[in-house]
Amino acid sequence: MVDEEENILILMLVVGLIQLWVAKGNLRCMQTLDLRLDDVNIFEYIHVPNVICKMEQLRHLYLPEECNPKTKWKLGTLRNLQTLVNFNTKNYVKDFMNMTNLRELEIRWPFNIEGFNTEELDKNPPIIQSEYLHSLSIINNIINDERRIDPKHLAHLLLSCKNISKLSLDVEIRRLPEYHYLSSNLAYIKLRRMLDLHEKAFIRKEMFCSAQGFPKLESLSLIELNNLEEWKVGEGAMPSLQRLEIQSCIQLKKLPDGLRFIATLQEVKIGSMRKTFKDKVEEEEEEEEEDFCKVRHGIEAIAIFFILLLLFMRTM
Repeated sequence: MVDEEENILILMLVVGLIQLWVAKGNLRCMQTLDLRLDDVNIFEYIHVPNVICKMEQLRHLYLPEECNPKTKWKLGTLRNLQTLVNFNTKNYVKDFMNMTNLRELEIRWPFNIEGFNTEELDKNPPIIQSEYLHSLSIINNIINDERRIDPKHLAHLLLSCKNISKLSLDVEIRRLPEYHYLSSNLAYIKLRRMLDLHEKAFIRKEMFCSAQGFPKLESLSLIELNNLEEWKVGEGAMPSLQRLEIQSCIQLKKLPDGLRFIATLQEVKIGSMRKTFKDKVEEEEEEEEEDFCKVRHGIEAIAIFFILLLLFMRTM
């Protein structure tokens, strides 16, 4: 308790100094500000004034994971910002409109858009204006009805991220957005806890990667997709995939047959899966080995036949 009180006092002093320096114009040229702490709950006790908006030269901003409910930052003046981590949408989502140089964005806790038109999605203005954004992460570690992400909100966000190559979703959501909402430049996808755990939310038990889908995807991670029972991969899908990770997808019955069409796949990591899944994988591996042996023996037999035929023709 004493250590926590000391940390709070130190943080209050730091926040006070930052506020003083900003007021004097001493931090206007600062390019990196990292407010993350090991004890993420300390910021709950301290209200941080809206002083960051005056640091107009900031390039990289790392906000605390938790903040006092009174703390609400306006970041629309940070037009040079390239990295924004731990952004909470209780702040102003419209601030993204001015961040035309943003390259990396991490949204923590619920992602909700005030005044969002759920009936006519095309009536909503684009959220991201930066053409340079290449990495998007959304993290929500608290599972309850209020913090669940609306799939339509997520779909609209992804639609404005036209050039992202890395997507990481650690959220609770009823269903994934349709394929056409995702960038064709995606090279890395990590999905964790994507499907709802509640009984009434068993909406999607099947995931399908269509032919020609995700042409640049190199790495795919599926972690704790507790409702997923069947995964289908069309021929020609993910033609650049090199690494596949499947962890704790307890309902998944087997690997998709379509993976055998992916010639670039180098590494498959499987962990914390049910025995029936592992047995099915081993069974398929044995069948592939048998098929390979049959093909090899067939090739050898054909080769021997042509050698004998050539020898016979020479003796004539």
